[in-house]
Amino acid sequence: MAVTKTEPINGSSNKPSSSSVSMKSDLMSALSLKSLKLKTKQQELLIRVSILCLVYVLAFITRLFSVLRYESMIHEFDPYFNYRTTLFLTEKGFYEFWNWFDSESWYPLGRIIGGTLYPGLMVTAAIMYWGLRFLRFAVHIREVCVLTAPFFASNTTLVAYFFGKEIWDTGAGLVAAVLIAICPGYISRSVAGSYDNEGVAIFALLLTFYLFVKAVNTGSLAWGLGSALGYFYMVSAWGGYVFIINLIPLYVLVLLITGRYSMRLYVAYNSMYVLGMLLAMQIRFVGFQHVQSGEHMAAMGVFFLMQGFYFLGWVKHLLGDKKKFEALLRIIVTCAVGVGAIALGVGTASGYISPWTGRFYSLLDPTYAKDHIPIIASVSEHQPTAWSSFMFDFHILLFLFPAGLYFCFKRLSDATIFIVMYGLTSMYFAGVMVRLILVATPAVCLISAIAVSATIKNLTTLLRTKSKVSQTGSTKGTSGGKGSSKALPDQSQPFQRNGAIALLFRCFLPAQQVCYTLYLGDLRGLLVSLNCLGCKGCPWKQGHL
Repeated sequence: MAVTKTEPINGSSNKPSSSSVSMKSDLMSALSLKSLKLKTKQQELLIRVSILCLVYVLAFITRLFSVLRYESMIHEFDPYFNYRTTLFLTEKGFYEFWNWFDSESWYPLGRIIGGTLYPGLMVTAAIMYWGLRFLRFAVHIREVCVLTAPFFASNTTLVAYFFGKEIWDTGAGLVAAVLIAICPGYISRSVAGSYDNEGVAIFALLLTFYLFVKAVNTGSLAWGLGSALGYFYMVSAWGGYVFIINLIPLYVLVLLITGRYSMRLYVAYNSMYVLGMLLAMQIRFVGFQHVQSGEHMAAMGVFFLMQGFYFLGWVKHLLGDKKKFEALLRIIVTCAVGVGAIALGVGTASGYISPWTGRFYSLLDPTYAKDHIPIIASVSEHQPTAWSSFMFDFHILLFLFPAGLYFCFKRLSDATIFIVMYGLTSMYFAGVMVRLILVATPAVCLISAIAVSATIKNLTTLLRTKSKVSQTGSTKGTSGGKGSSKALPDQSQPFQRNGAIALLFRCFLPAQQVCYTLYLGDLRGLLVSLNCLGCKGCPWKQGHL
């Protein structure tokens, strides 16, 4: 019996038809950015927004380990006290919370809640809870408290992006957002269930700095007032606001000394200081410390110094005579220094201006607390930081930080001077007190992001220049010696390229070796434990461990 070979209907073959191939090509083109018919800037904006959304989600989910692994709960003692006060706030209202005498705290004395805590964390969680209830979300206040820190950590990534973009470029902002989302130095204080002041304070700290730098760069009164509002939120949330009210005057003083005084700086600092001081006085726990505490006198002194600079500029414009102005300047400076010294001495002697606290002294002199206030030195968070803690909290950022400082000094501006001062001062304080690694983490991430962005930009520029030079040499190979000499690249470019590549290897290879050394022992122990599970007398199997 002969077997007849069946032919495909309509002359078709077993190969993929042209219609299916065209359908796949149409699908791929539909998924490409070109099909959206967007301009180059619009495509960049789309990619940038997509990266920020992914980083926002990444920062949130990396802090949910305890919730996903176990359950939603409040960790440690201070966060549980904060949760209890927030619960009272949502049930009784703000007025009752502000005047609440808690007989269960500091037993048997009791505690006046409104005058002994920073209410920013509780009010923030209560506002989010009321907002969710208004939108008909049936949530408990405990769930809001548990997820407050991860939510604000995600918001911090957005602030880090805008801050990095303001001080350097868009690439530095994106890298800073990624770094601060996964940096262990910040994750340790912003995990789910860690309902403490630091959970929202780092967001407020970075927001205040960003708005102030924006005000200095633009000279806008609106940005200055925005920085004052950010400072008020920081004061209401955490006692670390003292770092802000001393770093910003120090930055302004450096700009005045280096001859960078401008009307932009005058508007930014005055609007931030005056409104921020008035708003901070509304917090009962702070009160009149801005005008009575020695820790805040530097900000007031720089404020009067700014008025003196403005007054001298006005007088110089009116006089027009250089000799008369110099004589008047000597008289004014002598009188101002004398009056200021007398006022400070009288205020300190009369007790109106309180001296620095023990914590402030211990930051400037690490041995002060050990010799004079042992109770401060006994707290583990107030101990000096070990080198291993820097490596665990910063990892590769510890190697990128010096490179970022180099690029900042190479391109000095008002914004880069601020981030350099923020980074150096915070790293010094982090070395004195291990708790302040949290304050240094945003600065380290931003400066490291500048190093990554500048290095990649230099590498891409060198590669593009090399490709253009090679193309020019191939097309104009028959040209004269004069034309070929113009086409030769700069002799310093190979050195710059090799230097950039060496910088990358010097940053990544040591970090890789350290991480390999640290985690190899843990991996070996895990494998030994898994191998031990097969033993009959294994303590793991019997439940003794």
